[in-house]
Amino acid sequence: MLIPAADAPQYDSEAEVRFAEGWPEFIFHDAASSQWSSRRTEYFPEWEFYFTADDHLAAGCWGVPLAWDGTVDDLPGGYTDSLARSVTSYETGVVPNTFVLMAAAVLPDFRGTAAALITAVRDRAVAAGLGQVIAPLRPTWKPRYPLTPIEAYATWTRPDGLPLDPWLRTHTRLGATILTPAPTSQTITASVADWETWTKMSFPATGPYVIPAGLSVLHIDRSTNTGTYTEPNIWVRHA
Repeated sequence: MLIPAADAPQYDSEAEVRFAEGWPEFIFHDAASSQWSSRRTEYFPEWEFYFTADDHLAAGCWGVPLAWDGTVDDLPGGYTDSLARSVTSYETGVVPNTFVLMAAAVLPDFRGTAAALITAVRDRAVAAGLGQVIAPLRPTWKPRYPLTPIEAYATWTRPDGLPLDPWLRTHTRLGATILTPAPTSQTITASVADWETWTKMSFPATGPYVIPAGLSVLHIDRSTNTGTYTEPNIWVRHA
């Protein structure tokens, strides 16, 4: 059952801990996205959900409404740009026509609920007048191939023609179409020390590094004491 998070505070503590387990620590330190986050939660509380199975917390997701003309050229740049567009559009009175599913998390014991979660939130969006549903997906298996450009990875399929990536495959089985890669969906820049803490690695020299759970490589610059990671996603559109 899909429940607005605001109506089910009994799940808040569990969700805060359990949903974070499936994401790398560095993803929570995106300063560019953080500047929009507080306004997002203020403006769109109705677009954050828990999904339950037999009264147990099984999954959760959230998204934002925005205006999109339906073309690839008008797509937001990715995750961060979607946040920015939704907030600034709301503040300037732009009427949204599109729901962007920004993030979803499914607890390990309830993997089978992913399709039901996506279907439920998609139907909720359409019922609310947001007739277009899109998502900048974080491909599940991309960390296995961090050196492969996202443009190539998005085209990889199994012998049956479905996407190789399990998360992309889940969405396409529900009728979604792959639109285009979002090669710069998020950019996270921090000190070398921060990156060493988050990844539990050492970065003794300037250069690119493969990091745990990274969809691309981390670029370390010892001369400026910075590490920069650019997260690629893949845009899909649900029918």
